[in-house]
This record gives sequence, C-alpha cells and structure tokens, in this order.
Amino acid sequence: MRRLTALLFGLLSPLVLLTPVAAATTQAAPPRDTISWAPCPEEPAVECGTLTVPIDWNQPSSGTFEVGVARRKATDPAARIGALVLGAGGPGGSGVGLVLGSPRRFSPEILRRFDIVGLDPRGTNRSHPVVCSTDVLTQAPDPLLKSQADFDRMLAYNDRLRADCRARTGPLFDHVDSLSTAADLDAFRAALGEKKLTFWGGSYGTLLGQLYAERYPSRVRAFVLDSTMDHSLDTRGFMDTETWGAQDAFDEFVAWCDRDSRCVQHGKDVRSIWKGLLERADRGELSVPGEPDTKVTAFMLINNALGAFYDPANWQPLSQLLAALEAGETPRPGALPLTIDRTEEVSPNPFQIFCLDFRLPVRDYREFSKHLRRLAKIAPDMRYSPLAIGPVISCLGQPDPIPNPQHRLKVRTNTPLLVLNSLHDPATTYPWALSTAHQLGRSGRLLTYEGWGHIVYGRGACATEAVDTYLISQTLPAPGTRCPAVPPTDVQTLREPVTPLPGTPGWTPSGLFR
Repeated sequence: MRRLTALLFGLLSPLVLLTPVAAATTQAAPPRDTISWAPCPEEPAVECGTLTVPIDWNQPSSGTFEVGVARRKATDPAARIGALVLGAGGPGGSGVGLVLGSPRRFSPEILRRFDIVGLDPRGTNRSHPVVCSTDVLTQAPDPLLKSQADFDRMLAYNDRLRADCRARTGPLFDHVDSLSTAADLDAFRAALGEKKLTFWGGSYGTLLGQLYAERYPSRVRAFVLDSTMDHSLDTRGFMDTETWGAQDAFDEFVAWCDRDSRCVQHGKDVRSIWKGLLERADRGELSVPGEPDTKVTAFMLINNALGAFYDPANWQPLSQLLAALEAGETPRPGALPLTIDRTEEVSPNPFQIFCLDFRLPVRDYREFSKHLRRLAKIAPDMRYSPLAIGPVISCLGQPDPIPNPQHRLKVRTNTPLLVLNSLHDPATTYPWALSTAHQLGRSGRLLTYEGWGHIVYGRGACATEAVDTYLISQTLPAPGTRCPAVPPTDVQTLREPVTPLPGTPGWTPSGLFR
C-alpha cells in the first residue's frame, strides 16, 4: 500500500489542469418532445423510446437526433423512490441493454424501489452510432510502433479513419463527447419528470456520472461510481496507472497459481512460462488455433490475459490456455477470439467518444518509445497494458481543442458520491479511485473491495448491501470501509468479456483480433 500511495501521489503532480468547458455551454434545455413509450421488442416488460436532443448543445438550432432510452418500472409502485439511471461502460456500452438485463444485475430490493432507466450514450447503439468502413478498420497498423515511419503511418491512418467515420456518421461524429451526453441525460431527467436522479455508473459510465454531478449538483440524489475513471491524468499518468494495474493483476494471478491446485501451472514457475510464451510470440512461433499461418503476437497474448483478469473466475481457463499454448496444442474453441467480422460494410466504432473526452498527446516516436521503456519497468512481466497503448495510439492526431478535456473534479453535492473499486482492478485501477475520491473531497466517499476484477457491485454481500443502502436511504458506508475479497468461483468456461471488447477502455480496431 505504501508503494501504491507513492505511485498515486507521484502521478497527481503532473495532472493535466486544462480549463474545463464552461458549464453554461452544457445547460440542458427542455426536451423537444416527450417520450412515447412502447414495449421493447426484446422484452415487453421494459419500455423503449426515443428522446430528441440537439446534435450540438452549444448550437441547438443546428440539428437534432434521437437518443434511445429504456425504462423498467418499479415492481412496487407504492414503495417507489424515483428513477435509477444506469450508466453504461465502454465507451460503447448500452444503457438500454443494462435496463433490459437489470434483473440479472441488481437486487430485488433495488428493482422494487426504483424505475430502472437508461439511455444509450450519443454515438452508440440506438443513439445514432458512429460507424466506419469495416475494411478501413481492419487496415490499422500494428499498435506497437517501432520507428518514426510507423508513427507517421499511424497518424495518416487515424486521419483517414476519422474522415471515413465522419462521412458515414454525419455531424454527430464531432459531438459524441461525454459532456454532451451529460446534457442529454438532464434532458432525459426532465422528460421523465424527475426533480433529482439516482445513478449507478460502471467503468466508463462513471465519467458520465462525474460530469453530471459537476454540472447539475442540485439534481443529484445519490450517485454511485463503480470502478471509476480518473478524468484528470495526463498521458504519462494514464499510461503508468493502466500498466501498473496490468502488472498487479498478473501478480495476483501468479499468487493464485501458487496456492490453488486448480491452476494448471500450480507448483511451476508461472512467470518463466509466461516469459517463454511471449518470447515465442516475438519469434513468430505461436499461431492462431486452426490457422497455422496466422501468428499470435505478444500484444494479442497480453491482451487476452488482461481480458481474463476482468474476472477472477477466468483464472482457471486462462491457466488452461497457457498450458495448451506452451505444449503446442490447439486451445479449446473460443479461448483465443482472434477474428473480427468482415462481412459487414460498416462497423460501429465508439472510440471517438474517448478521443473527445481525453487528450493524451505524444509528439513523435521518440517520445512514444520513452513511454514504452518506462512501462516495461513498471510491468516486468506484462510489459505494458493494452489499455494504456490503445487509447494513446487510437487518438493520435485528434484535432484540438477537444470538447471535454481532462480537469480536476469540482463537485459540490448535498449527498456525497459513493466511489467503489476493486483493489486489483486491471482496467479502472485502484489509484484512479483514490485520486477521484481525493478530488471529490467532502462530496465523495470511497469503499474499497479487497478482491479482484472489474465492477464491484455483486461481488459479495458487503459491497452489494452497502450500495443498496446508499441508493435507497442515501446512507453512506463509514469512512475507510473495506469489503473482504470473495474467493474466485470454479467455472469451466471464460466469462465475457474474455478480452477488452469494443466498448471497454483501450479498445482499438488496430488488428488486435486478426
């Protein structure tokens, strides 16, 4: 913990202190119309609809589009508290999808007391998704740049991809930032007739919650930031903390192998085995199952391992995969999902959202290579986190200024926001939670889950009951509350996501799954 604290406060000093966009530019206007609810095709018990909002909240007269929304009414209307908004992760996750699946994700008491509502963030799913040529997406260069020529090729590719996506998506392409989605959310609140909102956001959805609480503090009832983003780090801080999380997750996997006979490598030198696999991948000696001429790169292998770390239930299947690769066997079907669907002319590409929310500049290859050398020291086994490399590479050349640059939070709410995070989260790392809670000050309260994986709600009674109590009664857990780790469950197959998918931090269409 001392090393972790030192890392955190070492990263706080170079924070990007960019001037936030003026709050006046995002004050949500009344919605253009009310929502016409109708049963969702997938689930008649849930109502679906659309909300018309401006493409550009700074120029509302420039055009509109429709945001997809959903509502599952409280099972006990007499005990109903209000609307609980579910903030989807990603970027690229679906709030409508979260509402459709809410009985599997939330406790019966939450479903009894709240209307469960959600919107698809602009530029995703049912809210005019950003789409690009599938062919162009699959032409992306290798993300591990090795020269200035590679760097220049990536810049040129990003320019070409942005032009293609903009042409296919239309003017919304330049207005899919989360600050604009926060204004959409306030219009949704008004259409629902709610004076205040209750909110649970997971992963990238926590950024929506942060921005909403910052700009509409009087409309906040109780907000949960589950596995939180830190919207204040610069390029180095972002890459370092993501890579620290990857190495920490790998260390926890090794520790499990050392103590648990369910790990195929139990009693063996896991670090040595892993190193050997990476070296074979570097030499081109690992192949995609069933495709001997298609090689598994080290980046692919690291990316798959990181995806497995999203849930400790994936540790045993990961150990089986590593054993199969070490022995030269074909892993079981689905263990290495290294292909993408190229049959469609266009594919969704929600990562433009990240590029409008985070400015992570790198001047040239020389600076990029310095980052890689530093990351290798932070993560001697993992080398780096793909979640550190992907965003930086994908956003190279993004024109300035972006509409929602990083800044330190200035939230002043009557009820503090509840921040919860796994101690060993490979994606939204624990230092991010410490930083976010520090920025919130009296308007925040941190709950630490002492276990593993991404997203805390549902991992044991301690954390789940603390969240439910807060959402229902606005009662916070005591300062410094820590919930014990829940032992990993014994599963036979990998749970989704087994790799960082489109809609997770750091996804990039740069040939990771070729």
